[in-house]
Amino acid sequence: MNVTIYDVAREANVSMATVSRVVNGNPNVKPATRKKVMEVIERLGYRPNAVARGLASKKTTTVGVIIPDISSTFFAELTRGIEDIATMYKYNIILSNSDQNKEKELHLLNTMFGKQVDGIVFMSGNISSEHVEEFEKSPVPIVLAGSIEETEKIPSVNIDYEQAAYDVVQSFIEKGHKEIAFVIGPLHEPINKEKKLAGYKRALENYGIPFREDLIIEGDYTYDSGIEAIEKLLEMDARPTAIFVGSDEMALGVIHGAEDKGYKIPDDFEVISSDNTRLTLMVRPQLTTVVQPLYDIGAVAMRLLTKLMNKEEVSDQIVILPHRIEFRRSTK
Repeated sequence: MNVTIYDVAREANVSMATVSRVVNGNPNVKPATRKKVMEVIERLGYRPNAVARGLASKKTTTVGVIIPDISSTFFAELTRGIEDIATMYKYNIILSNSDQNKEKELHLLNTMFGKQVDGIVFMSGNISSEHVEEFEKSPVPIVLAGSIEETEKIPSVNIDYEQAAYDVVQSFIEKGHKEIAFVIGPLHEPINKEKKLAGYKRALENYGIPFREDLIIEGDYTYDSGIEAIEKLLEMDARPTAIFVGSDEMALGVIHGAEDKGYKIPDDFEVISSDNTRLTLMVRPQLTTVVQPLYDIGAVAMRLLTKLMNKEEVSDQIVILPHRIEFRRSTK
């Protein structure tokens, strides 16, 4: 049977209020009494009931984290930043995998509310009006991490994805490239269509290079879609000489797919990726990439959430972190 606070109080011959003070670190307990209670807690194996404590205090010190795919290196590194800051501020995490499915995401939101979480960090490639409606009705604060919400009604932490894409294409153009392919993530996601593709097009326009629709290859962030993308590009009469890839995993597929056909990176194609996950250092040649500070995005999102949960003053709810390009051996 579960040991209750009543069992501890009876065994230690103190009130339940005293046991509660000891468990919650209240200093208004005599050292001898605290020692006696702690000994009983240890002997009986008592574990405080977080739900019961939450009902009394209106806080559970628990945060919900909804993530599209925990197996993704991108989201795993981002979530690590969330977890470290949560631990620092003594919050526990309930982590749920949404599979980037809207119905599941909305269901998980309501599940988190039912678990009395104090706040939620939410990640998704496609924040719809239905999401925003649920966020605005939420009884607890919600912060988006690495996710775009066009109206900017919901607190969020990102980089300037449009400018990052512009910087990549500009770097290719300044090296003399004119046929620049973009292996992009799903175009129904605003982060790709409204941000990254817009930056790509703006750079071409500013340098007077015509936009070619056939050089935009849509993938799904996976290694296999990277292989499929390079196969399509290699079939073209006017093949690209430079390739911007929307995720590190897809970039590995692009590089391996090209090498399997006898091409050399960067001699035949220069390649720049997007996220700077650990994969960029594991592949050969090592990937030139946009440094998106994934850990920092997660950490800053969680810190912003702690401020909102504790009703601290927040000067800016839309946070844009800096990015840069780390040049390695997949470019000359």
